[in-house]
Amino acid sequence: MNVLITGGTGLLGRALAKSLLADGNKVWVLTRTPERASLPLGCVAVGWDGRTAQGWSPLVNDMDAVVNLAGVNTASWPWTEKRKQSFWNSRVWAGQAVAEAIRLAKKRPAVLVQMSGIGHYGFRGDTAVESTPPADDFSARLTVAWELSSQPVEELGVRRAVVRTAPVLSRDNIILKLMELPMRLFVGGRLGAGRQTFPWIHIADEIRAIRFLLTEERARGPFNLIAPEATSNAAFTRALAKQLKRPYWFHIPAFPMRLVLGEMGNLVLEGRPAHPQRLLELGFQFNHPTLESALRDLYQN
Repeated sequence: MNVLITGGTGLLGRALAKSLLADGNKVWVLTRTPERASLPLGCVAVGWDGRTAQGWSPLVNDMDAVVNLAGVNTASWPWTEKRKQSFWNSRVWAGQAVAEAIRLAKKRPAVLVQMSGIGHYGFRGDTAVESTPPADDFSARLTVAWELSSQPVEELGVRRAVVRTAPVLSRDNIILKLMELPMRLFVGGRLGAGRQTFPWIHIADEIRAIRFLLTEERARGPFNLIAPEATSNAAFTRALAKQLKRPYWFHIPAFPMRLVLGEMGNLVLEGRPAHPQRLLELGFQFNHPTLESALRDLYQN
């Protein structure tokens, strides 16, 4: 299978490319800096501007699948208005460019996997499934615009699966590294009330799920990529402390976190419960459905 990945120089893109290449697939990655791109051996780096189909669109004629992961990392701090605009533009422009390239193609790919986020549902008390309407905060509006950016390919007969992902657990993920830091300094503990849901998915299951959606003909529309086990912030930080062999005793109140992080603080202080209903209905099986399994694999294996 020939696969084109946008946003392929990030954590997920590199892991997905490596997985695809290991099984004999061919992978091309769109990047704004092809001469400096750090990619798995065997990837072909192709330049683009992140906003138009100009220069690279003929490549789509040879692709069986496209995976659109492009977007500035929302873990970037602080969330200034300028940075929030970069979150928005980098996602919407890339999605529109991908849709335009597919429209121009003489031979179109069979499937497009479009990245999105669990922030689609906002901060809530009940558990969201794929049919749950979007919220109206910034993160939710961002995911709605992101998903709509590539929607026109459906009218062209291209199957499209939308990935609403939870934060991905990987030793290379900045989010997990930031959560490790207080633990390693012996001041680990819950954040805020600690009762808020902490959504997550192991990187191995994230990659397996994306590949599942690439080949599963019934996969159309949105899919929540999140572990089926609901986990609170307190339970997550306690389990992390156990893996790092550090005490769990400290409590970081919500007020100073909101003061320092601003709007971004909502990502860790407010609950975002969701369930991978449609993924499970199609028969996908998680290798790491529980937090204990996921953290044990990351820290002991």
